[in-house]
Amino acid sequence: MFIQNPSQHASTITQTLHNPNVWLIACYCAQWCGTCKEYFTAFEALSQRFPQHLFVWVDIEEEPELLDDIDIENFPTLLIQIEGKNHFFGTMLPYISHLERILQSIRPDSPVQPDGPAAFSHLIQQA
Repeated sequence: MFIQNPSQHASTITQTLHNPNVWLIACYCAQWCGTCKEYFTAFEALSQRFPQHLFVWVDIEEEPELLDDIDIENFPTLLIQIEGKNHFFGTMLPYISHLERILQSIRPDSPVQPDGPAAFSHLIQQA
């Protein structure tokens, strides 16, 4: 599933993330960023190859509350959460194949990353 403008779909996101088998893959970008505009199409297409997960496109200027007081300086910045725990959070080169490899290598029992935003389902409810 792919969602753009997540605040407009808060209930769908919250309901979807109640399923422990659904991973959140969020891309934090900005409307003015040329790299983000190019990455958007590939990110949306990747969501179709992983339909069991939730892909969310977050414009950080439109929805800064979904960053949990974290400053982002480079784009795209990706977040992968499983059951509200961060398994990846950081800037990635704008090649969708890099994200695809990360998704294929992560397992639900992989070590969690201490950095990054709170559980997206919590942030979206607070927005």
